[in-house]
Amino acid sequence: MDTTSTPTHCPYCALQCGMNLTPRPQGGVEVTERAGFPVNRGALCGKGRTAAEVLSPAARLTSPLVRSGGRLVEASWAEALDRIAGALRETRTEHGADALGVFGGGGLTNEKAYALGKFARVVLGTSQIDYNGRFCMSSAAAAGTTAFGLDRGLPFPLEDVPRSGCVILVGSNPAETMPPSLRFFTELRENRGTLIVVDPRRTKTAEQADLHLAPRPGTDLALALGLLHLVVAEGRTDEEYIRDRTTGWEEARAAAMAHWPELVERITGVSVPELRQAVGMFCEPESAMVLTARGPEQQSKGTDTVGAWINLCLATGRPGRPHSGYGCLTGQGNGQGGREHGQKADQLPGYRKLDDPAARRHVAGVWGVDPDSLPGPGRSAYELLDALGTDIRALLLMGSNPVVSAPRAAHVEQRVRSLDFLAVCDVVLSETAELADVVLPVTQWAEETGTTTSLEGRVLLRRRAVAPPDGVRSDLEVLHELAARLGMEKGFPTDPEEVFGELRRASAGGPADYSGITYGRLAAEDGVFWPCPDGTPADSHDDSPHPGTPRLFLDRFATGDGRARFVAVAHRAAAEEPDAEYPLLLTTGRVVAQYQSGAQTRRVAELNAAAPGPFVELHPRLAARLGAADGDPVTVVSRRGRAVAPARVTTAIRPDTVFMPFHWPGEGRANTLTNPALDPTSRMPEFKTCAVRVELHRPAEAR
Repeated sequence: MDTTSTPTHCPYCALQCGMNLTPRPQGGVEVTERAGFPVNRGALCGKGRTAAEVLSPAARLTSPLVRSGGRLVEASWAEALDRIAGALRETRTEHGADALGVFGGGGLTNEKAYALGKFARVVLGTSQIDYNGRFCMSSAAAAGTTAFGLDRGLPFPLEDVPRSGCVILVGSNPAETMPPSLRFFTELRENRGTLIVVDPRRTKTAEQADLHLAPRPGTDLALALGLLHLVVAEGRTDEEYIRDRTTGWEEARAAAMAHWPELVERITGVSVPELRQAVGMFCEPESAMVLTARGPEQQSKGTDTVGAWINLCLATGRPGRPHSGYGCLTGQGNGQGGREHGQKADQLPGYRKLDDPAARRHVAGVWGVDPDSLPGPGRSAYELLDALGTDIRALLLMGSNPVVSAPRAAHVEQRVRSLDFLAVCDVVLSETAELADVVLPVTQWAEETGTTTSLEGRVLLRRRAVAPPDGVRSDLEVLHELAARLGMEKGFPTDPEEVFGELRRASAGGPADYSGITYGRLAAEDGVFWPCPDGTPADSHDDSPHPGTPRLFLDRFATGDGRARFVAVAHRAAAEEPDAEYPLLLTTGRVVAQYQSGAQTRRVAELNAAAPGPFVELHPRLAARLGAADGDPVTVVSRRGRAVAPARVTTAIRPDTVFMPFHWPGEGRANTLTNPALDPTSRMPEFKTCAVRVELHRPAEAR
C-alpha cells in the first residue's frame, strides 16, 4: 500500500487550509499539518482535522440509487444514468429546454462548476441554472463590481490584515466559521492595530475586539451611513484621493448626510459615542480596511449595505493602497471560483456576463457552438427553487442541500417534492438526496484532483490522495456520460487537467483570467492569484510568465476610466419588521463544529459531540418573560413556519433578538423560519433578519 503523504487542501471553508493526507496501512487516512502553507501555517480547525472521516465507505454513498416502489434502492450505473438521460430528454421534448433546471454548489471544483455550466447551456440548452453561492456572496459581488469594476472576495492576501492600522469586521465570526484565520486578527492587535467587530451578538470574535458594535439586525446600512456622515462632519475625508481616483462622491455624500448620528442611534441601537469612537479608530491610522461577510450581505438590501461600507472606504482613501481597502470574507470552499466559471445564472467562464455579445462569441468559440444557441440569463437560486414543479419539471442537482439550506425551507421542500424528476449527485445521502428519483455517488476532495479559488482569489490545486471506493465516479464522468446519452459524444472530458485547460482558454481576456495558470505552476507554488493572463507582463524585463495579481487596484480600478464608483444609498427597513404578533428578530449563522447544511459534518462523531443539535439563543430578560430556563425547549414561530430547539440563555445577544444556527434538518431547521425576500440587484435572500415570536414549547397534543 502506498503511504506517501499528499499535500492538498481542506474541503470546507474558503480559507482552503493546507494539509497533508497520508493513507494508513491499517486503513483510513491521517490528516497532518502543512506548516508551509501561508493561509493557515499548519493550523486546522476541528472540521479540517476530522475531514478524512467522511472518506469512510460507512459515512458516504458507494452505489447509485434509484427510486422503486417509493424507496431508493441500489442500481447499476448504466441504469441510473439511463434514467436521468431519459427523464431529461422526455421533459425537454414535452415542455421545452427551460423546463430543465440545474442547481450547483460552492463546493464544486472550478473544473466541475465550468463543466456543469457548459452542460446546462450546450447539452440541455436551458437558461435555468444557478448555485447555492447565490446565498453566500452575491451581494458583495454585486457591490464590488459596481464600485471597482471587478469582484474578487479579497483584493489583497490575508497576510495584509495584520499590517493594517484598523480593521472593521462586519457581520463575520471567523473564530467559529474559519478559526485558523483568527490569528491574522490576533496579530493585527499585537502589531498595535485595532479591531472593530459589528455583530448583533457578542460572538467569540467580538470578544477579541477593541470595540464591539451591536446593531439591531437589518440596520447595518444605517450604521455605515452614520459612520460616513461623521467622517464628513469631522473633516476626515481624503479629498485628494476622492478627486483623483473616484466618481459619484457628491451624490453619495449628500445621501450619507441625511443619516445624522442621533437618527442612526435610534435605528441601530449603537450609541453616538460608539459611532464617534469607531470613526476615530478607523480614520486615524494610515491604513485601514473593512471586511464584510454574511451579516450585512444576506439582506434584502445587501448590495446597498455593502456599497455603503465601500463608500466609507473610498471616502477615507483606502482601496488600492497598502494594507487597506474593502474585502469580502467568502464562505464556501470554492464560493469564489464557483461564481467565476459559469454555474451562476447570468455568467459565463472568466466572470464574463452572459448578456454581453463579445463574451458570448468568445466562449462559444471555445465550445465550438453558435453564440446565438446559448440561452440568456435565467432565474436566481431561490427563484429557480420556487419554480420547481411548475415551470421547471426536472432538476439535476450537484453538491447542494437546499431542503436544509434554502430560505423558507419547508416551502422549498414542497417544491422539490413536486418535481416530475430529481437527480442528485452527492457524496452523502443528504436530506435533498433522500427525495430524489436517482442519486449518484460521486468522488470528493481527497479522491479527485481539481482546482479551487480561495477567498483571497488564490487558485489552488487539490490533489487526489486516495482512490474512491468501488462504485463511485467523478462528477466529470457523470456529465460526460449524460452528454453522450443526450447526443454529444465529445466536449466533456473526464480528466480534470484537460477540463482546466479548456477553462483557461474560455477565461482568457475575461475579468477572472486564468489563462496563465497551469497545474504545473499550482503544484510548484502556493497557488496563483488571478487575474493571471497567459504571457509575460508588459513591464517585465525577462520572459518569465505572469506572476499573478495578489493585490488589485494599486494603479487603477477595473472600470472604463480606472476610477472607483461611489453609489448613493439610503437606509430602508428590512422586508419584515417586528409587530405585535411577531415582536422579535431572528438572525441565523454557524457554529464552529458544523458546516453549512451539515450534510457531511453531521456524519462525524467528534463534531456531533461538540455540536449535537440546534439551539435558540435568548437574552436573560426575554427568557424571564417566557419563563424559559437554559435547556428548555422553545418554539420559534415566523410567518413561514415554526422550529423547536432548546433555549440557550446568554447575555451575548440583544434582548430584542434571537439566534439559531442553520445546520440541522427536522423540527430544529432554522431555515423553516427565514424570509426569502430578495435583494433587487443580487437576488440574495434575507436570511439574516425576520420577525418571529418565541413560546415555551408545547407538544402538539397539548396545544
